[in-house]
Amino acid sequence: MRKIFQLAGMVLMMTACGGNEQAYDATGTFEATETTVYAEQSGVLLTFNVNEGDSISQGKTAGLIDTTQTQLKIRQLEATKQVYQSQKPDMERQIAATRQQLAKAKQEEQRYRELVADGAAPSKMLDDAKSQVKVLQKQLDAQVSTLSTQLSTLNSQLSTADVQIEQLRDMLRKCHITAPARGTILEKYAERGELVATGKPLFKIADTQNMYLRAYVTSAQLQGIKLGQRVKVFADYGDQQKREYGGTIAWISSRSEFTPKTILTDDERADLVYAVKIAVKNDGYIKIGMYGEVKF
Repeated sequence: MRKIFQLAGMVLMMTACGGNEQAYDATGTFEATETTVYAEQSGVLLTFNVNEGDSISQGKTAGLIDTTQTQLKIRQLEATKQVYQSQKPDMERQIAATRQQLAKAKQEEQRYRELVADGAAPSKMLDDAKSQVKVLQKQLDAQVSTLSTQLSTLNSQLSTADVQIEQLRDMLRKCHITAPARGTILEKYAERGELVATGKPLFKIADTQNMYLRAYVTSAQLQGIKLGQRVKVFADYGDQQKREYGGTIAWISSRSEFTPKTILTDDERADLVYAVKIAVKNDGYIKIGMYGEVKF
C-alpha cells in the first residue's frame, strides 16, 4: 500500500514539473529596419505624395523640391561654355602667315648660301638672311606658346564649367525625393508647399515584410543557439491569442547587457543577458512593437 502511495506521489510531482514548463525560451518585441528620408536640397516642396500607412517601392519618386534656380544656373553655365568655345583660337590659321614667312626666309638663306659659295654675293647678305630666319622662328615660337597658353586656359575654364554643371545636375537629381528601399510609410514630417532645408526629415519608412524579433537570452541559453538556426516564433496578441511563425537567428550580440526591465527571460534572476535577433517573414499580422516569444 505504501508503494502505491509513493508511486502516486512521484506521478503527481512529475505532472507538476511538466506543468511548470514554459512554452517559450525568451520573449521580446518585433521590430523592422527603419529608414528616415531627409531633404538633400533646400526649397519649396512642389509635390509630396506620401501618406502614413502607404506602401512604397524602392526608387519610387515621393516628392519634388523646386528646381527653378538650379535649372537657371545650368542654363547660365551652358551659355558661358559657348563663350569660352568661341574664344578658342584657331592656331593653324593664326600662325600660317608667320610660318609662310619663315619658309620663304629659309629659301632666301639657302639661295644666298649658294651665291656666297660661288662668290657671287657678299657673306653679309647670308648673315642677314640667317638673322631673318632666326627672328621669324622666334616669332613663330612665341605665337605658338601664346596661343597654346590661351587654348589651355580656355580648356581649363570649359572643364571647370563642366564640373559645375555636373554638380548642379546632381543637385537637380537630389531635388527628386525617392524611396531608398521598399517599405511602409511610418511617419510623415512635411507637407506639400512647405519650405524645407537640407537635412530636414521628410518621412520614415520600414521594411515590414521582413521583421525581427529582438529577444534576450542568458549565457546558459547562449550555448544552445547559433546563427542560421531555425526556431519557432510566436506573435502574442493578448488573451492567449498567438500566431506561430518560422524564424531564423540572424544576429547574436557579442556583448552582454543588463536585463531590460520590459523583457522576461527564461532565468529572471540573471542580471546579464545577450540580445538576439530572429528574422521572421511577415504575413501582414505582425506589427512593430508587438510582443513575441521564441522557442529554440
